[in-house]
Amino acid sequence: MPLAPGDTASLSKTITEADVQQFAALSLDTNPLHLDEEYAREARFGRRISHGMLYGALVSAVIGTQLPGPGTIYISQSFTFLKPVFREDVITATVTVTAVEAARRQAVLRTDCHNQHGTLVLTGEARVLLPPAAGQ
Repeated sequence: MPLAPGDTASLSKTITEADVQQFAALSLDTNPLHLDEEYAREARFGRRISHGMLYGALVSAVIGTQLPGPGTIYISQSFTFLKPVFREDVITATVTVTAVEAARRQAVLRTDCHNQHGTLVLTGEARVLLPPAAGQ
């Protein structure tokens, strides 16, 4: 079935201490706001926060596995981080098709993440190159 505006897909994940530690090691982002409780206690949010790109990566997971799905290639992605994400928050990444440019084999996607309370913590927009079957 062709991709159409309004199509949507989501996935959810609990952000754990292990996730944050592994992401810090993989990304080399060892900002003490993410890793040092004593440092973070004195900072803006009063405790450690998760890396924004850690839960931003959930958007990539939706795009690459569900909508548009396997074979999709990122062209661009913008993110605005609205609220902090803490350990044990359950983050739901949702991707919604806002436009399909069939002749260019591209789509524009709204990309949002909400926490378990329904609070929007991240919003953005992606432009992707569609896999062969998605834009027909």
